[in-house]
Amino acid sequence: MAEKTSRSHGPPTLTVKGRNVRIRTIGALVLAGLAIWFIAANTGSVGIRLWIPTVTLPLWAVLAVTLVAGLVLGGYLFRRRARR
Repeated sequence: MAEKTSRSHGPPTLTVKGRNVRIRTIGALVLAGLAIWFIAANTGSVGIRLWIPTVTLPLWAVLAVTLVAGLVLGGYLFRRRARR
């Protein structure tokens, strides 16, 4: 017969300075750092065509707005899926 083990099946974690940190959290922090670095490295101005008008903005502002919109949409979809 199969033996039962007392090992729990929680999310994978690493110990950092005595605290358990989920690998998913570390990955999210690395991605956030890379996104901020990418936004900071792109400082030129770009023209963006919004249906009729053309707007000239710094590229970092466009990337930051896109990042925030993606985070809000992703958070909304994640919460909606978690409730099901």
